Amino acid sequence: MCHAVKRLFCGMGVHPTVHELDLDPRGRDLERALACLLGGAAAPVVPVVFIGGRLVGAMDRVMAAHINGSLVPLLKEAGALWL
Repeated sequence: MCHAVKRLFCGMGVHPTVHELDLDPRGRDLERALACLLGGAAAPVVPVVFIGGRLVGAMDRVMAAHINGSLVPLLKEAGALWL
């Protein structure tokens, strides 16, 4: 799933900052904190996307924003996309 989100952003010309939790010694703690931000999600919570410091959510929220046309304005507002 993380790969799909990265491909989406890169395909749009956005170069995301990616934090690989499985490579971070604090990864489990960070994943628990992200689950809390998402309302205590029981399912795996990664990828979790923040745009311009604002929580967008997990992959389903990112894809929904892409489909409904709200993702591009978020990226532009954050200065991540200049089209």
